[in-house]
Amino acid sequence: METPEYINAEKTALRLIARAEQCSAGLARKLEKRGHSEAHIREVISSLTGKNLIDDNRFARFWLQSRLHFTRSPRQLFSSLCARGIDRDDAEAALKTVLNEETEAALLKKFVKKRLKKLKSGGGDVTRSLKFMLKNEGFSPQAIQNFLSPDEQTHQFIN
Repeated sequence: METPEYINAEKTALRLIARAEQCSAGLARKLEKRGHSEAHIREVISSLTGKNLIDDNRFARFWLQSRLHFTRSPRQLFSSLCARGIDRDDAEAALKTVLNEETEAALLKKFVKKRLKKLKSGGGDVTRSLKFMLKNEGFSPQAIQNFLSPDEQTHQFIN
């Protein structure tokens, strides 16, 4: 039976969803902050998930697409999704969907451009340091290899 408290929690959730895409963990936090009981929050989230009004996969894809213009690495994007309560598997799947070859290459180039001056000031082999950093930041081996391939454009970019 839907109690007045449940209906109130559901109305609050629907207002939040109407404003912006929500993930289940984020919506639960917002409902909790507004004083709704844990039991009602679980019921509302279950109901809205069943109606496909809440979808963590969809939220993760939309969130990633909205953050690509920032200079972040795949690792930073993944960590940010997990911090928002997105399951690791869902976060990985969303990254694979959103970061196609072209998108990842553009993100990698922006990432390098932002950090290259610091790398150069450290001395040593810039290409080797760059390769290590990009690998640690979660860029794919293929994207790194394509970026560091010995062509004139990359050489001018790094040097």
